[in-house]
Amino acid sequence: SRIQRFGRILNSSHNHGHLASVNIKGFEPKDVSVLVKDRKVTVLAERREERNTPSSKTCNYKRLVKQFSLPPGVSEDEVTCSV
Repeated sequence: SRIQRFGRILNSSHNHGHLASVNIKGFEPKDVSVLVKDRKVTVLAERREERNTPSSKTCNYKRLVKQFSLPPGVSEDEVTCSV
């Protein structure tokens, strides 16, 4: 089954909270990367599909970028993700 939701979960000893959920319908888990830097979480998903037939060639490209600021009191190393 195709995974359609990508959740960012804050996980620390004193706080378990949900920061964000990003819909990644149309992307495979391998298409998704996450970067946590400068108190921002960036979710990037890219997918390129090429199809060749005897008479034509088509290329589909999808790109999604979402960025979130970390809430006060949450350290960058406390951020985890799940697909």
